[in-house]
Amino acid sequence: MGERAAAGGGKWVDVAPERLPRWLENFGGRHGAYTASGLTVTGADGASATLHAPPGAGPVATIDELIGAASRRRLLGLLLARKGAVAVGIADGPELITSKVDTHYVQGRTAAGGWSQQRFARRRDNQAKAAASDGAGIAGRILLPRVREMTALVTGGDRTAVDAILAAPPLAALAALRHERLLEVPEPRHAVLVSAIAMARAVPILIREVS
Repeated sequence: MGERAAAGGGKWVDVAPERLPRWLENFGGRHGAYTASGLTVTGADGASATLHAPPGAGPVATIDELIGAASRRRLLGLLLARKGAVAVGIADGPELITSKVDTHYVQGRTAAGGWSQQRFARRRDNQAKAAASDGAGIAGRILLPRVREMTALVTGGDRTAVDAILAAPPLAALAALRHERLLEVPEPRHAVLVSAIAMARAVPILIREVS
Protein backbone atom coordinates (compact mmCIF):
# COMPACT_ATOMS: atom_id res chain seq x y z
CA MET A 1 0.00 0.00 0.00
CA GLY A 2 3.00 2.29 -0.27
CA GLU A 3 5.05 3.97 2.40
CA ARG A 4 5.39 7.40 3.95
CA ALA A 5 8.12 9.17 5.89
CA ALA A 6 7.84 9.13 9.67
CA ALA A 7 8.45 12.14 11.87
CA GLY A 8 11.77 11.70 13.66
CA GLY A 9 13.11 9.29 11.06
CA GLY A 10 12.13 5.95 9.66
CA LYS A 11 9.08 5.19 7.53
CA TRP A 12 5.54 3.95 7.86
CA VAL A 13 4.19 1.08 5.82
CA ASP A 14 0.65 -0.32 5.81
CA VAL A 15 0.25 -4.07 5.66
CA ALA A 16 -2.99 -5.96 5.12
CA PRO A 17 -3.86 -8.17 8.12
CA GLU A 18 -3.80 -11.29 5.97
CA ARG A 19 -0.21 -10.54 4.88
CA LEU A 20 1.26 -9.92 8.34
CA PRO A 21 2.79 -13.40 8.91
CA ARG A 22 4.48 -13.28 5.49
CA TRP A 23 5.62 -9.69 6.07
CA LEU A 24 7.27 -10.67 9.36
CA GLU A 25 8.94 -13.61 7.65
CA ASN A 26 10.33 -11.28 4.98
CA PHE A 27 11.48 -8.82 7.66
CA GLY A 28 13.52 -11.62 9.21
CA GLY A 29 14.93 -12.48 5.81
CA ARG A 30 16.09 -8.89 5.22
CA HIS A 31 17.36 -8.10 8.71
CA GLY A 32 18.25 -11.46 10.24
CA ALA A 33 16.48 -13.49 12.91
CA TYR A 34 14.40 -11.10 15.00
CA THR A 35 13.30 -10.92 18.61
CA ALA A 36 9.90 -9.64 19.67
CA SER A 37 9.10 -7.39 22.62
CA GLY A 38 5.47 -6.46 22.81
CA LEU A 39 4.55 -5.10 19.38
CA THR A 40 8.13 -4.37 18.32
CA VAL A 41 10.40 -6.77 16.47
CA THR A 42 14.15 -6.14 16.19
CA GLY A 43 16.31 -7.82 13.59
CA ALA A 44 19.84 -9.12 14.08
CA ASP A 45 21.19 -6.04 12.27
CA GLY A 46 19.42 -3.66 14.68
CA ALA A 47 16.54 -2.67 12.40
CA SER A 48 13.21 -2.49 14.19
CA ALA A 49 9.55 -2.58 13.24
CA THR A 50 6.80 -1.48 15.61
CA LEU A 51 3.32 -2.68 14.70
CA HIS A 52 0.20 -0.70 15.61
CA ALA A 53 -3.34 -2.00 15.89
CA PRO A 54 -5.57 -0.75 13.07
CA PRO A 55 -8.81 1.13 13.88
CA GLY A 56 -11.19 -0.89 16.00
CA ALA A 57 -8.81 -3.81 16.57
CA GLY A 58 -7.12 -2.82 19.84
CA PRO A 59 -6.00 -3.03 22.50
CA VAL A 60 -3.47 -5.81 21.96
CA ALA A 61 -0.21 -6.59 23.72
CA THR A 62 1.58 -9.10 21.49
CA ILE A 63 2.18 -9.72 17.80
CA ASP A 64 0.02 -12.85 17.86
CA GLU A 65 -2.83 -10.94 19.49
CA LEU A 66 -2.49 -8.20 16.88
CA ILE A 67 -2.60 -10.64 13.97
CA GLY A 68 -5.73 -12.27 15.38
CA ALA A 69 -7.52 -9.01 16.19
CA ALA A 70 -6.65 -7.30 12.91
CA SER A 71 -7.81 -10.29 10.86
CA ARG A 72 -11.26 -10.55 12.48
CA ARG A 73 -14.20 -8.98 10.66
CA ARG A 74 -15.40 -5.77 12.29
CA LEU A 75 -17.77 -3.01 11.36
CA LEU A 76 -16.05 0.28 10.51
CA GLY A 77 -17.61 3.63 9.72
CA LEU A 78 -15.91 5.69 7.00
CA LEU A 79 -16.11 9.45 6.56
CA LEU A 80 -14.04 11.10 3.84
CA ALA A 81 -14.31 14.82 3.19
CA ARG A 82 -12.40 17.32 1.12
CA LYS A 83 -13.65 20.78 0.22
CA GLY A 84 -17.25 20.24 -0.94
CA ALA A 85 -17.07 16.48 -1.51
CA VAL A 86 -18.02 13.87 1.06
CA ALA A 87 -18.10 10.07 0.97
CA VAL A 88 -19.66 8.09 3.80
CA GLY A 89 -19.88 4.34 4.17
CA ILE A 90 -19.90 1.29 6.39
CA ALA A 91 -17.46 -1.56 5.87
CA ASP A 92 -18.07 -5.06 7.17
CA GLY A 93 -14.57 -6.50 7.04
CA PRO A 94 -13.25 -5.79 3.53
CA GLU A 95 -16.72 -5.20 2.05
CA LEU A 96 -18.51 -1.87 1.62
CA ILE A 97 -22.10 -2.63 2.57
CA THR A 98 -23.67 0.84 2.36
CA SER A 99 -22.47 4.22 1.14
CA LYS A 100 -23.33 7.68 -0.09
CA VAL A 101 -21.18 10.14 -2.04
CA ASP A 102 -22.11 13.77 -2.57
CA THR A 103 -20.55 17.00 -3.82
CA HIS A 104 -21.29 20.56 -2.80
CA TYR A 105 -19.63 23.48 -4.58
CA VAL A 106 -17.17 25.46 -2.48
CA GLN A 107 -15.46 28.36 -4.20
CA GLY A 108 -11.67 28.39 -4.33
CA ARG A 109 -9.51 31.16 -3.00
CA THR A 110 -9.28 34.39 -4.94
CA ALA A 111 -6.40 36.80 -5.37
CA ALA A 112 -8.74 39.81 -5.46
CA GLY A 113 -8.35 42.42 -2.75
CA GLY A 114 -10.47 44.86 -0.78
CA TRP A 115 -14.26 44.62 -0.78
CA SER A 116 -14.29 42.00 -3.50
CA GLN A 117 -12.00 39.74 -1.52
CA GLN A 118 -14.20 40.07 1.57
CA ARG A 119 -17.31 39.28 -0.46
CA PHE A 120 -15.71 36.17 -1.93
CA ALA A 121 -14.47 35.11 1.52
CA ARG A 122 -17.97 35.41 2.99
CA ARG A 123 -19.44 33.48 0.09
CA ARG A 124 -16.81 30.76 0.43
CA ASP A 125 -17.40 30.54 4.19
CA ASN A 126 -21.15 30.16 3.64
CA GLN A 127 -20.57 27.48 1.01
CA ALA A 128 -18.22 25.58 3.34
CA LYS A 129 -20.79 25.72 6.15
CA ALA A 130 -23.49 24.44 3.81
CA ALA A 131 -21.21 21.60 2.67
CA ALA A 132 -20.46 20.67 6.30
CA SER A 133 -24.17 20.70 7.12
CA ASP A 134 -24.98 18.47 4.15
CA GLY A 135 -22.10 16.16 5.06
CA ALA A 136 -23.36 15.89 8.63
CA GLY A 137 -26.82 14.99 7.35
CA ILE A 138 -25.41 12.24 5.14
CA ALA A 139 -23.22 10.89 7.95
CA GLY A 140 -26.22 10.83 10.25
CA ARG A 141 -28.41 8.93 7.79
CA ILE A 142 -25.78 6.37 6.82
CA LEU A 143 -23.79 5.84 10.02
CA LEU A 144 -25.93 6.61 13.06
CA PRO A 145 -28.37 3.68 12.63
CA ARG A 146 -25.47 1.26 13.19
CA VAL A 147 -23.17 3.33 15.38
CA ARG A 148 -23.52 0.91 18.32
CA GLU A 149 -22.18 -1.93 16.16
CA MET A 150 -19.13 -0.04 14.89
CA THR A 151 -15.74 -0.57 16.44
CA ALA A 152 -14.34 2.71 15.05
CA LEU A 153 -15.01 5.64 12.74
CA VAL A 154 -12.17 6.14 10.26
CA THR A 155 -11.85 9.56 8.63
CA GLY A 156 -9.85 10.82 5.69
CA GLY A 157 -9.20 13.80 3.45
CA ASP A 158 -9.08 17.34 4.82
CA ARG A 159 -9.03 17.52 8.62
CA THR A 160 -10.83 20.87 8.72
CA ALA A 161 -13.67 19.56 6.57
CA VAL A 162 -13.98 16.40 8.65
CA ASP A 163 -13.90 18.35 11.91
CA ALA A 164 -16.65 20.67 10.65
CA ILE A 165 -18.91 17.72 9.84
CA LEU A 166 -18.35 15.92 13.14
CA ALA A 167 -18.92 19.14 15.10
CA ALA A 168 -22.65 18.75 14.47
CA PRO A 169 -24.22 17.89 17.87
CA PRO A 170 -26.34 14.98 16.52
CA LEU A 171 -23.09 13.23 15.51
CA ALA A 172 -21.58 13.17 19.02
CA ALA A 173 -21.75 9.38 19.15
CA LEU A 174 -19.82 9.16 15.88
CA ALA A 175 -17.23 11.71 16.99
CA ALA A 176 -16.61 9.61 20.11
CA LEU A 177 -15.72 6.63 17.89
CA ARG A 178 -13.32 8.59 15.68
CA HIS A 179 -9.90 7.03 15.30
CA GLU A 180 -6.90 9.33 15.56
CA ARG A 181 -5.50 8.46 12.14
CA LEU A 182 -6.57 10.59 9.18
CA LEU A 183 -6.31 8.74 5.87
CA GLU A 184 -4.62 10.53 2.99
CA VAL A 185 -7.11 10.39 0.13
CA PRO A 186 -7.88 12.47 -2.97
CA GLU A 187 -11.28 14.08 -3.53
CA PRO A 188 -13.82 11.58 -2.23
CA ARG A 189 -15.53 9.45 -4.84
CA HIS A 190 -17.04 5.97 -4.63
CA ALA A 191 -13.82 4.34 -5.85
CA VAL A 192 -11.83 6.31 -3.27
CA LEU A 193 -14.21 5.15 -0.54
CA VAL A 194 -13.75 1.53 -1.59
CA SER A 195 -9.96 1.84 -1.57
CA ALA A 196 -10.10 3.50 1.85
CA ILE A 197 -11.40 0.25 3.36
CA ALA A 198 -8.07 -1.48 2.77
CA MET A 199 -6.25 1.52 4.24
CA ALA A 200 -8.49 1.50 7.32
CA ARG A 201 -8.02 -2.24 7.92
CA ALA A 202 -4.27 -2.24 7.33
CA VAL A 203 -1.75 -2.55 10.15
CA PRO A 204 0.51 0.53 10.32
CA ILE A 205 4.15 -0.43 10.90
CA LEU A 206 6.90 2.01 11.84
CA ILE A 207 10.24 0.81 10.48
CA ARG A 208 13.57 2.19 11.64
CA GLU A 209 16.73 0.87 10.03
CA VAL A 210 20.30 1.20 11.21
CA SER A 211 22.33 3.45 8.92
